[in-house]
Amino acid sequence: MQCRRVRVLRYFLLSCSLTVAAYAQQVSTPNSSTSSSAASTAAPAQSVVPPSERVVLKVGNVRVTQAEFESLISTLEAQQGPADLSRQAIGENYASLLMLAQQAVAHHLDSTPDVVRQLAIDRNQILSNAEFASLKVQVKPTAEEISAYYSAHVDDYDVVLVRRIFIWKKIGQGTSSADAHALADAIRQAYASGGDPRKLIHDPNSVVLDAEPLSFQRGELPEKMAKPAFTIKQGEWAVIDDNAETLVLLQLVERSRRDLKEMSPFIEKKLQGEKLKAELDSLKKQSGVWLDQGYFAPAPPTPGSSSQPQTSGPPNPVHKEKDEDKRQN
Repeated sequence: MQCRRVRVLRYFLLSCSLTVAAYAQQVSTPNSSTSSSAASTAAPAQSVVPPSERVVLKVGNVRVTQAEFESLISTLEAQQGPADLSRQAIGENYASLLMLAQQAVAHHLDSTPDVVRQLAIDRNQILSNAEFASLKVQVKPTAEEISAYYSAHVDDYDVVLVRRIFIWKKIGQGTSSADAHALADAIRQAYASGGDPRKLIHDPNSVVLDAEPLSFQRGELPEKMAKPAFTIKQGEWAVIDDNAETLVLLQLVERSRRDLKEMSPFIEKKLQGEKLKAELDSLKKQSGVWLDQGYFAPAPPTPGSSSQPQTSGPPNPVHKEKDEDKRQN
């Protein structure tokens, strides 16, 4: 694929930079007489040649124009960021790359089984990437589709600004239920008067609170907190838990909704991903993709391993991280 080819080229250029630097250090500094002589000789005026015609690099019979070389640099910078080598160093290293490639062809290395296999893989990767990029453009959702999705899921973009109080009753010397409620009342009064509720906490291991309100979009809070957070009135407090171990309270500070402009990039990405998946599934059916499940199926569990077979591959670590985040919230 093109990006892989560019990364390989980038790697090659970087790997050659030390050689270039070492070579540059070996070049002696011109003495004063040479410098003065060179300075006295005026450089001949260069005629203006279009970049598409001006040859700036030659390796054997291969000629690279200014436009081609600058396109190469642009591709490198687009894929890997700004170049950290001078144009001279990149030019010399690219010339070395072309030189070695020509030598490989001269020595018929391009027809060896290993190189033929790698070239075939690279070709398929480049073609598949090009088609994938084309499909992404084709399935890009329109502004109307984004707006319609927003309208159909408008409640999903509700946002609450909340404060929470967590009091553990069995930490340290232990806190009675009455003391826990008294402390919670004092903290709520401090919030209301603009005071610092943290000054009321004598055992930081038994009380955790939000010094500043925190923002949560619908779906980001645990259900036990989400239900009151999105139903109580602004300024009200709700008791989330009150048992022998904990007392948890939540205050709704503010409720708002993210608008279409703010959510459009996220909706566009979601819709594009869904449409792209559907298009790829359709292409698989049209292309007759088939896998021998007798070969690709997971191996049976070995003695002593878990008895639960993995029929759909290992769990997605991204999903596990998201689930863990929800549990922590």
